Amino acid sequence: MKIIKLGVAMKIDRHGQAKILTVAEIQLLFNEGFTVDPPRDRALFAICLYTACRISEAITLRKRDVLDLKGQVRPEIVIRKGNTKGKLATRTIPVIADLRSKLTAYTPRKNSIYLFPGNEINSRAESHLHRDSGIWLLREACKRVGLEGVSTHSFRRTALTQMSNAGIPLRVIQEISGHRTLDELYKYLEVKPEQVLGAVASLSMLAPIEPNNSPQPHTPSSFAAPDFDISEYHEANPPSTALNPPPA
Repeated sequence: MKIIKLGVAMKIDRHGQAKILTVAEIQLLFNEGFTVDPPRDRALFAICLYTACRISEAITLRKRDVLDLKGQVRPEIVIRKGNTKGKLATRTIPVIADLRSKLTAYTPRKNSIYLFPGNEINSRAESHLHRDSGIWLLREACKRVGLEGVSTHSFRRTALTQMSNAGIPLRVIQEISGHRTLDELYKYLEVKPEQVLGAVASLSMLAPIEPNNSPQPHTPSSFAAPDFDISEYHEANPPSTALNPPPA
């Protein structure tokens, strides 16, 4: 299998698409992989997973977009238009219980407006965590637990595929993902071999029903029919008059 190095992560060649994470891989990353700053890193990638947002959208979140004035997690996360790819539209994503627990366990630095502030000892102290730093955190976590082919986009693609497989209408998924068109969204959704097999197998209902007793082909008799004169038959067997009207 061909391995392609994409700058900051290793992706196994799957037509340029990020790896879809399994439940076991997600648990492995969150329970054992994120060790640099566990509460922060779990909160960061939980946002990527449970809102299907891009890493650049997650790291640029401000506290006010996630927390209220008392520091409590809001019912919804606001991903603002200015931080989205193409600056298309502001998105509001409900916070589910799994995400809320990760956010509640994390306490952001008080002297920053950002939910994930940059390092205090360098030039990014007043800004947010750099995208490359987020990528590095994931790469190190994957090395720690032995996962290959994972990128920051894996969380977004995993979330969108999960929703599609759960039967969520594509128009609703598009509202969450922020894609401009459904065609762009389609590129994110993974189709598994077993899904293709199931789709093709469903065509069996179109098969015609074979009769149980197929007609047997006619086999000519090996005996020739005897010569027969119909007039001789009628003389010997005159027709019955029971069903015929009486003569006038």
